[in-house]
Amino acid sequence: MNKNIGKPVGMKIMAFAILLLTSMIWGFAFVAQRVGSESLGAFSFNGIRFALGAVSLIPVALLFEGEQLERKKLKNTALVSLAAGTVLFIASALQQFGIEITQSAGRSGFITGLYTVLVPIISFVIYRQKNNIGVWMGAFVAVIGLFLLSVNENFSVGVGDLVLLIGAFFWAAHILVIDRFVNNISPLCFSMMQFAVCAALNLIAAFFFEEITVAAVKTALYPLLYGGLCSVGIAYTLQTIGQKYSDPTFAAIIFSTESVFSAIGGALILKEEMLPRGYLGCLLIFVGIILSQITFGKKKKVDSQK
Repeated sequence: MNKNIGKPVGMKIMAFAILLLTSMIWGFAFVAQRVGSESLGAFSFNGIRFALGAVSLIPVALLFEGEQLERKKLKNTALVSLAAGTVLFIASALQQFGIEITQSAGRSGFITGLYTVLVPIISFVIYRQKNNIGVWMGAFVAVIGLFLLSVNENFSVGVGDLVLLIGAFFWAAHILVIDRFVNNISPLCFSMMQFAVCAALNLIAAFFFEEITVAAVKTALYPLLYGGLCSVGIAYTLQTIGQKYSDPTFAAIIFSTESVFSAIGGALILKEEMLPRGYLGCLLIFVGIILSQITFGKKKKVDSQK
Protein backbone atom coordinates (compact mmCIF):
# COMPACT_ATOMS: atom_id res chain seq x y z
CA MET A 1 0.00 0.00 0.00
CA ASN A 2 1.27 3.48 -0.86
CA LYS A 3 2.40 5.18 2.33
CA ASN A 4 1.68 8.60 0.87
CA ILE A 5 -2.07 7.95 0.78
CA GLY A 6 -3.82 9.78 3.59
CA LYS A 7 -0.69 11.59 4.73
CA PRO A 8 -0.92 15.37 5.37
CA VAL A 9 0.71 17.58 2.74
CA GLY A 10 3.10 18.98 5.33
CA MET A 11 4.32 15.47 6.21
CA LYS A 12 4.89 14.66 2.53
CA ILE A 13 6.91 17.86 2.08
CA MET A 14 8.92 17.03 5.20
CA ALA A 15 9.65 13.50 3.91
CA PHE A 16 10.69 14.90 0.53
CA ALA A 17 13.02 17.43 2.17
CA ILE A 18 14.60 14.78 4.44
CA LEU A 19 15.14 12.31 1.57
CA LEU A 20 16.59 15.04 -0.64
CA LEU A 21 18.96 16.11 2.16
CA THR A 22 20.01 12.47 2.55
CA SER A 23 20.81 12.22 -1.16
CA MET A 24 22.75 15.48 -0.99
CA ILE A 25 24.87 14.19 1.91
CA TRP A 26 25.55 10.93 0.06
CA GLY A 27 26.33 12.74 -3.19
CA PHE A 28 28.85 15.09 -1.61
CA ALA A 29 30.43 12.08 0.12
CA PHE A 30 32.04 11.25 -3.24
CA VAL A 31 33.92 14.55 -2.94
CA ALA A 32 35.10 13.58 0.54
CA GLN A 33 36.16 10.16 -0.72
CA ARG A 34 38.17 11.63 -3.57
CA VAL A 35 39.95 14.10 -1.28
CA GLY A 36 40.56 11.35 1.27
CA SER A 37 42.06 9.09 -1.40
CA GLU A 38 44.93 11.56 -1.79
CA SER A 39 46.18 10.77 1.73
CA LEU A 40 44.91 7.30 2.63
CA GLY A 41 44.60 3.99 0.81
CA ALA A 42 41.16 2.64 -0.01
CA PHE A 43 41.10 0.08 2.81
CA SER A 44 42.42 2.55 5.39
CA PHE A 45 39.97 5.29 4.47
CA ASN A 46 36.97 2.96 4.43
CA GLY A 47 38.03 1.20 7.61
CA ILE A 48 38.19 4.42 9.60
CA ARG A 49 35.07 6.03 8.14
CA PHE A 50 32.87 2.96 8.61
CA ALA A 51 34.19 2.58 12.16
CA LEU A 52 33.17 6.19 12.84
CA GLY A 53 29.78 5.48 11.27
CA ALA A 54 29.24 2.40 13.41
CA VAL A 55 30.17 4.25 16.61
CA SER A 56 27.89 7.18 15.71
CA LEU A 57 24.92 4.81 15.39
CA ILE A 58 25.37 3.23 18.83
CA PRO A 59 23.39 5.90 20.74
CA VAL A 60 20.72 6.01 18.00
CA ALA A 61 20.28 2.22 18.05
CA LEU A 62 20.12 2.11 21.85
CA LEU A 63 17.62 4.96 21.96
CA PHE A 64 15.19 3.59 19.39
CA GLU A 65 15.71 -0.18 19.62
CA GLY A 66 17.41 -0.86 22.95
CA GLU A 67 14.25 -1.97 24.76
CA GLN A 68 12.89 -3.96 21.79
CA LEU A 69 15.81 -6.37 21.33
CA GLU A 70 15.18 -10.06 21.84
CA ARG A 71 17.89 -12.73 21.86
CA LYS A 72 16.55 -14.46 18.72
CA LYS A 73 16.14 -11.18 16.83
CA LEU A 74 19.61 -10.03 17.92
CA LYS A 75 21.11 -13.32 16.67
CA ASN A 76 19.36 -12.99 13.29
CA THR A 77 20.47 -9.36 13.07
CA ALA A 78 24.08 -10.33 13.75
CA LEU A 79 24.07 -13.10 11.10
CA VAL A 80 22.55 -10.86 8.41
CA SER A 81 24.93 -8.06 9.42
CA LEU A 82 27.89 -10.40 8.86
CA ALA A 83 26.72 -11.27 5.33
CA ALA A 84 25.71 -7.72 4.37
CA GLY A 85 28.83 -6.23 5.95
CA THR A 86 31.05 -8.53 3.90
CA VAL A 87 29.34 -7.54 0.65
CA LEU A 88 29.47 -3.88 1.74
CA PHE A 89 33.22 -4.26 2.31
CA ILE A 90 33.74 -5.44 -1.29
CA ALA A 91 31.42 -2.80 -2.76
CA SER A 92 32.92 0.10 -0.80
CA ALA A 93 36.49 -1.01 -1.52
CA LEU A 94 35.84 -1.20 -5.26
CA GLN A 95 34.15 2.19 -5.16
CA GLN A 96 37.06 3.79 -3.32
CA PHE A 97 39.62 2.21 -5.66
CA GLY A 98 37.54 3.46 -8.61
CA ILE A 99 37.52 6.98 -7.20
CA GLU A 100 41.29 6.81 -6.69
CA ILE A 101 41.84 5.78 -10.31
CA THR A 102 39.34 8.09 -12.02
CA GLN A 103 39.98 11.02 -9.65
CA SER A 104 36.43 12.15 -10.36
CA ALA A 105 33.63 12.46 -7.81
CA GLY A 106 30.94 13.14 -10.42
CA ARG A 107 31.92 10.31 -12.75
CA SER A 108 32.13 7.87 -9.84
CA GLY A 109 28.72 8.93 -8.54
CA PHE A 110 26.94 8.31 -11.83
CA ILE A 111 28.54 4.92 -12.50
CA THR A 112 27.87 3.79 -8.93
CA GLY A 113 24.26 4.97 -9.32
CA LEU A 114 23.71 2.23 -11.89
CA TYR A 115 23.10 -0.18 -8.99
CA THR A 116 19.53 1.17 -8.95
CA VAL A 117 18.99 -0.25 -12.44
CA LEU A 118 20.94 -3.44 -11.73
CA VAL A 119 18.86 -4.50 -8.71
CA PRO A 120 15.68 -5.42 -10.64
CA ILE A 121 17.70 -6.96 -13.48
CA ILE A 122 19.64 -9.24 -11.12
CA SER A 123 16.37 -10.11 -9.37
CA PHE A 124 14.97 -11.21 -12.72
CA VAL A 125 18.02 -13.32 -13.57
CA ILE A 126 18.32 -15.04 -10.17
CA TYR A 127 14.75 -15.12 -8.84
CA ARG A 128 12.79 -14.78 -12.13
CA GLN A 129 11.07 -11.76 -10.63
CA LYS A 130 9.03 -10.03 -13.32
CA ASN A 131 9.88 -6.41 -14.07
CA ASN A 132 7.87 -3.52 -15.41
CA ILE A 133 8.77 -2.24 -18.88
CA GLY A 134 10.27 0.83 -17.18
CA VAL A 135 13.13 -1.27 -15.80
CA TRP A 136 14.16 -2.44 -19.27
CA MET A 137 13.73 1.04 -20.75
CA GLY A 138 15.83 2.46 -17.93
CA ALA A 139 18.54 -0.16 -18.36
CA PHE A 140 18.75 0.52 -22.11
CA VAL A 141 19.03 4.29 -21.65
CA ALA A 142 21.53 3.88 -18.79
CA VAL A 143 23.78 1.61 -20.88
CA ILE A 144 23.88 4.23 -23.64
CA GLY A 145 24.75 6.82 -21.02
CA LEU A 146 27.50 4.61 -19.58
CA PHE A 147 28.94 4.14 -23.08
CA LEU A 148 29.10 7.91 -23.66
CA LEU A 149 30.57 8.53 -20.21
CA SER A 150 33.15 5.74 -20.09
CA VAL A 151 34.11 4.73 -23.65
CA ASN A 152 36.46 7.16 -25.36
CA GLU A 153 36.96 7.85 -29.05
CA ASN A 154 39.36 4.89 -29.33
CA PHE A 155 36.63 2.56 -27.97
CA SER A 156 38.60 1.77 -24.83
CA VAL A 157 37.22 1.73 -21.30
CA GLY A 158 39.16 3.19 -18.39
CA VAL A 159 40.23 0.81 -15.62
CA GLY A 160 38.65 3.07 -13.00
CA ASP A 161 35.27 3.03 -14.76
CA LEU A 162 35.40 -0.77 -14.97
CA VAL A 163 36.20 -1.04 -11.25
CA LEU A 164 33.29 1.28 -10.40
CA LEU A 165 30.94 -0.73 -12.62
CA ILE A 166 31.91 -4.00 -10.92
CA GLY A 167 31.38 -2.19 -7.64
CA ALA A 168 27.86 -1.21 -8.75
CA PHE A 169 27.04 -4.93 -9.08
CA PHE A 170 28.13 -5.45 -5.48
CA TRP A 171 26.08 -2.44 -4.32
CA ALA A 172 23.11 -4.10 -6.01
CA ALA A 173 23.99 -7.42 -4.33
CA HIS A 174 24.13 -5.62 -0.99
CA ILE A 175 20.55 -4.41 -1.44
CA LEU A 176 19.37 -7.89 -2.47
CA VAL A 177 21.01 -9.50 0.57
CA ILE A 178 19.21 -7.05 2.86
CA ASP A 179 15.93 -7.50 0.99
CA ARG A 180 16.11 -11.30 1.24
CA PHE A 181 16.88 -11.42 4.96
CA VAL A 182 15.21 -8.21 6.15
CA ASN A 183 12.50 -9.98 8.19
CA ASN A 184 12.95 -10.26 11.93
CA ILE A 185 15.96 -7.97 12.28
CA SER A 186 16.43 -4.65 14.06
CA PRO A 187 17.18 -2.03 11.35
CA LEU A 188 19.38 0.35 13.35
CA CYS A 189 21.31 -2.40 15.12
CA PHE A 190 21.72 -4.12 11.77
CA SER A 191 23.22 -0.97 10.22
CA MET A 192 25.55 -0.46 13.16
CA MET A 193 26.71 -4.09 13.03
CA GLN A 194 27.17 -4.25 9.26
CA PHE A 195 29.22 -1.05 9.36
CA ALA A 196 31.35 -2.57 12.14
CA VAL A 197 31.92 -5.72 10.04
CA CYS A 198 32.79 -3.61 7.00
CA ALA A 199 35.17 -1.48 9.08
CA ALA A 200 36.90 -4.54 10.57
CA LEU A 201 37.44 -6.21 7.18
CA ASN A 202 38.80 -2.97 5.68
CA LEU A 203 41.20 -2.42 8.59
CA ILE A 204 42.43 -6.03 8.37
CA ALA A 205 43.09 -5.57 4.63
CA ALA A 206 44.78 -2.22 5.34
CA PHE A 207 47.09 -3.92 7.87
CA PHE A 208 48.35 -6.32 5.18
CA PHE A 209 48.34 -4.12 2.08
CA GLU A 210 48.64 -0.49 3.21
CA GLU A 211 50.45 1.71 5.69
CA ILE A 212 48.36 3.90 7.99
CA THR A 213 50.21 6.84 9.50
CA VAL A 214 49.03 9.44 11.99
CA ALA A 215 50.07 12.18 9.59
CA ALA A 216 47.93 10.70 6.79
CA VAL A 217 44.91 10.39 9.09
CA LYS A 218 45.31 14.02 10.18
CA THR A 219 45.49 15.15 6.56
CA ALA A 220 42.32 13.23 5.68
CA LEU A 221 40.55 14.09 8.95
CA TYR A 222 37.74 16.22 7.49
CA PRO A 223 36.90 13.77 4.65
CA LEU A 224 36.92 10.96 7.24
CA LEU A 225 34.60 12.85 9.59
CA TYR A 226 32.23 13.71 6.75
CA GLY A 227 32.32 10.19 5.30
CA GLY A 228 31.85 8.54 8.69
CA LEU A 229 29.60 10.79 10.73
CA CYS A 230 27.59 12.55 8.01
CA SER A 231 27.42 10.04 5.14
CA VAL A 232 27.03 6.97 7.35
CA GLY A 233 25.62 8.07 10.71
CA ILE A 234 23.46 11.12 10.01
CA ALA A 235 22.34 10.17 6.49
CA TYR A 236 21.20 6.70 7.54
CA THR A 237 19.14 8.13 10.40
CA LEU A 238 17.55 10.65 8.02
CA GLN A 239 16.86 7.86 5.51
CA THR A 240 15.00 5.88 8.18
CA ILE A 241 12.86 8.88 9.13
CA GLY A 242 12.17 9.92 5.53
CA GLN A 243 11.20 6.45 4.30
CA LYS A 244 8.79 6.05 7.20
CA TYR A 245 6.56 8.70 5.64
CA SER A 246 7.08 8.04 1.92
CA ASP A 247 6.43 5.45 -0.76
CA PRO A 248 9.43 3.19 -1.56
CA THR A 249 9.35 4.08 -5.28
CA PHE A 250 9.18 7.78 -4.49
CA ALA A 251 12.10 7.39 -2.06
CA ALA A 252 14.16 5.47 -4.66
CA ILE A 253 13.63 8.23 -7.22
CA ILE A 254 14.76 10.88 -4.74
CA PHE A 255 17.79 8.80 -3.79
CA SER A 256 18.78 8.62 -7.46
CA THR A 257 19.64 12.34 -7.26
CA GLU A 258 22.69 11.25 -5.24
CA SER A 259 24.59 10.94 -8.52
CA VAL A 260 23.57 14.47 -9.52
CA PHE A 261 24.84 15.90 -6.23
CA SER A 262 28.12 14.02 -6.68
CA ALA A 263 28.57 15.79 -10.02
CA ILE A 264 27.60 19.16 -8.52
CA GLY A 265 30.03 18.66 -5.64
CA GLY A 266 32.80 17.62 -8.01
CA ALA A 267 32.26 20.69 -10.20
CA LEU A 268 31.86 23.27 -7.40
CA ILE A 269 34.42 22.02 -4.88
CA LEU A 270 36.95 20.08 -6.95
CA LYS A 271 36.55 22.07 -10.21
CA GLU A 272 36.00 18.85 -12.17
CA GLU A 273 35.16 19.08 -15.86
CA MET A 274 33.97 16.60 -18.48
CA LEU A 275 33.67 16.56 -22.24
CA PRO A 276 30.18 17.27 -23.66
CA ARG A 277 29.63 13.56 -24.35
CA GLY A 278 30.41 12.88 -20.69
CA TYR A 279 27.72 15.29 -19.54
CA LEU A 280 25.27 13.71 -21.99
CA GLY A 281 26.20 10.28 -20.64
CA CYS A 282 25.54 11.44 -17.07
CA LEU A 283 22.16 12.82 -18.12
CA LEU A 284 21.17 9.54 -19.80
CA ILE A 285 22.30 7.48 -16.80
CA PHE A 286 20.17 9.70 -14.54
CA VAL A 287 17.17 9.36 -16.89
CA GLY A 288 17.69 5.59 -16.96
CA ILE A 289 17.73 5.44 -13.16
CA ILE A 290 14.48 7.41 -12.99
CA LEU A 291 12.80 5.26 -15.67
CA SER A 292 13.74 2.08 -13.82
CA GLN A 293 11.80 3.28 -10.78
CA ILE A 294 8.61 4.29 -12.60
CA THR A 295 5.75 1.82 -13.00
CA PHE A 296 4.15 2.05 -16.43
CA GLY A 297 0.72 0.71 -17.27
CA LYS A 298 -2.58 0.56 -15.44
CA LYS A 299 -2.51 0.74 -11.68
CA LYS A 300 -4.12 -2.12 -9.82
CA LYS A 301 -6.80 -1.30 -7.30
CA VAL A 302 -5.61 -1.45 -3.74
CA ASP A 303 -7.70 -3.28 -1.17
CA SER A 304 -8.41 -0.67 1.48
CA GLN A 305 -8.47 -3.36 4.19
CA LYS A 306 -4.83 -4.32 3.66
